Amino acid sequence: VSVAAHTCNLSTSGGQRSARPGVRDQPGQHHGDPCLQNIKSVFVSFFQRNVGSSQFKTIEDDLVSALVRSGCIPENHGEDMRKMSFQRCARTDKGVSAAGQVVSLKVWLIDDILEKINSHLPSHIRILGLKRVTGGFNSKNRCDARTYCYLLPTFAFAHKDRDVQDESYRLSAETLQRVNRLLACYKGTHNFHNFTSQKGPQDPSACRYILEMYCEEPFVREGLEFAVIRVKGQSFMMHQIRKMVGLVVAIVKGYAPESVLERSWGTEKVDVPKAPGLGLVLERVHFEKYNQRFGNDGLHEPLDWAQEEGKVAAFKEEHIYPTIIGTERDERSMAQWLSTLPIHNFSATALTAGGTGAKVPSPLEGSEGDGDTD
Repeated sequence: VSVAAHTCNLSTSGGQRSARPGVRDQPGQHHGDPCLQNIKSVFVSFFQRNVGSSQFKTIEDDLVSALVRSGCIPENHGEDMRKMSFQRCARTDKGVSAAGQVVSLKVWLIDDILEKINSHLPSHIRILGLKRVTGGFNSKNRCDARTYCYLLPTFAFAHKDRDVQDESYRLSAETLQRVNRLLACYKGTHNFHNFTSQKGPQDPSACRYILEMYCEEPFVREGLEFAVIRVKGQSFMMHQIRKMVGLVVAIVKGYAPESVLERSWGTEKVDVPKAPGLGLVLERVHFEKYNQRFGNDGLHEPLDWAQEEGKVAAFKEEHIYPTIIGTERDERSMAQWLSTLPIHNFSATALTAGGTGAKVPSPLEGSEGDGDTD
């Protein structure tokens, strides 16, 4: 997973001189037991890549350890994250990257805070900035929308009659236009119960609002052509984006009719394939309503990525894209998944989807697998 960081700042008021080494004098701080310090809300945004080589289990473990070691939070806050009001903006599962993640928490403002935190983080995790936020700020609840991107080799869009991993394939303008026409069908509010797990068609939470979804112009890396699909929505459910991509790929390749898109939003159970998690990246989180209310009030900064845009782009080019591309070449996850598409029955309903002798999913059941979004 990736970590790019905007970090939010503390608002403080009144006080004594800090006896804590490296901590700025802040008005209103109480000294003695660190748990009693007058610590205010802090906003952190970060990009991360979960490469599995860290001594810790999660990106958050690495981050919290760095905060403790740099003197930004007391050690007992690292042991109980509720004490620092820690909240991530969006979930990212193992193997899913994030170029623009945001967390909110309470920290001490220390000198050279970014440099000190980053000095205790592995190279695949970077905090890019801090911003002051309002009291009681919660990054998840304040987030209006999330943007994800999905990097995939364009041979995924080649017709099913071609070799499953035809590296000479190049995406034509006509096929790209068709891909974008299909992706645009997702815009608006739809019932995505077929695109997640454990949600039935009557579950109100299965309805999600998509603001935009499109595929960018392809590019070549290491002799293989890739393209990036971007999707912005208010929120996403487990597996949703990977299934949205998977169904469009199945249609473009000729395994499924275009009519399956409309049918998948209906009440019947539709067999929707789930694309590999490797190419999925949390690109950006949005705080548009917060920015309208507080971004120009003279006390707080807008929560956007304008100042960090170059750093985020550099991190993606240095860490995320090479990792995805290299892993795809080594493990052939897309090619292996494409070879399973003929097994799917896109005309099946809940009565026939399981096949002979197989367990038929009920309308309240979803497919199983590892999660990718919240």
